[in-house]
Amino acid sequence: MSELYWLFMLLPVAAATGWLAGRRGSVRQTGQRVSRLSTTYFRGLNYLLNEQPDKAIELFLQIAEVDSNTVETQLALGHLFRRRGEVERAIRLHQGLIARAGLSDEHRTQAIFELGEDYMRAGLFDRAETLFSDLVRLDVSMPQALRHLISIYQAERDWPKAIEHARRYQEVTGEPMGSLIAHFHCELAEQARLDGDDGRARSHLADAFAAEPDSVRAGILEGRLELAAGNDQAAIRAFERVARHDAEYLPEILKPLLACYERRGETARARAFLAEMAERYPGVSPILSLAKLIEREEGREAAIAFLTDQLKRKPSIRGQAALIELSLAEGMSDGSSTLNSLKQVTEQMLMRTPAYRCNRCGFGARAHHWQCPSCKSWGAVKPVHSLAAE
Repeated sequence: MSELYWLFMLLPVAAATGWLAGRRGSVRQTGQRVSRLSTTYFRGLNYLLNEQPDKAIELFLQIAEVDSNTVETQLALGHLFRRRGEVERAIRLHQGLIARAGLSDEHRTQAIFELGEDYMRAGLFDRAETLFSDLVRLDVSMPQALRHLISIYQAERDWPKAIEHARRYQEVTGEPMGSLIAHFHCELAEQARLDGDDGRARSHLADAFAAEPDSVRAGILEGRLELAAGNDQAAIRAFERVARHDAEYLPEILKPLLACYERRGETARARAFLAEMAERYPGVSPILSLAKLIEREEGREAAIAFLTDQLKRKPSIRGQAALIELSLAEGMSDGSSTLNSLKQVTEQMLMRTPAYRCNRCGFGARAHHWQCPSCKSWGAVKPVHSLAAE
């Protein structure tokens, strides 16, 4: 929600403040106070309409100071401060609310929750964890508190706790969390693999598949584990299963898969798989790999003819670069200088083009990330399908 949205949310609260102030004062004082509040209220409204939120905030702060019982106004202002990056100001405001005598349980809980979000924004995860854990224990605001705890444990890379709280969130809300839990188990599997403990890695992968049977990431990790163990046939099965389940991840498994095919001498199987992927996958990777196999088995002219035909249907700068390279290798004398220049320009364009992009926030990268470095979404970074990429 935008900053202006929260300011407009303050308007009815601010307007009501004048009426409440009048109710608690004498007739004479009421008239003076309501008059001042009404003037301030309409000045604040004018600032909002003219898109001057800073001045509007100061006026609403004046309204909040008139009556110490305007909890909703204080909470809304604290939320606004946090959104504006004034986290210390939000923390002080919410701490003051929590310490206030006579505050209702509902408002105290809301203030504690807001303070926890302040701590998260400030990077004080240990303090935020304490507050949200207390709310969960008290069975208050549990789904929201669990959500924040999951975010905290992700930031701290405490995957067992993240899994525990994701499962509890699923139990409380009924919202499926299998995909997220599978990613957490894959993180543990990656860690175990780096530690050289393949048995523990396989155990975590089994848990990942239990959480999400079609987990692409778990399938890729399984293929890599089998590859490292020298089990090419098992690696081929794992990689093929990944590509058929979600062809978008083909670039992540294509190179090791082709190496497995080659070691086992399964050229026909490789060609059949690449032909299948050329129809299902929108990018050019399987076409280029198939062209290389055709060049090896049938010669360069056949590869050039195949690639030329494919690029008419699926234009691609990467495909163009490959076609130029094949043509140069063929020893064409006419226009070879131009072809060399085109190849250099094409390679420069490829170097500057993101190969992957997050479909949630648009973050671009040259390498794949399971968790988007920008918006922290899992499984949202996919290959870019464009003339200059896939």
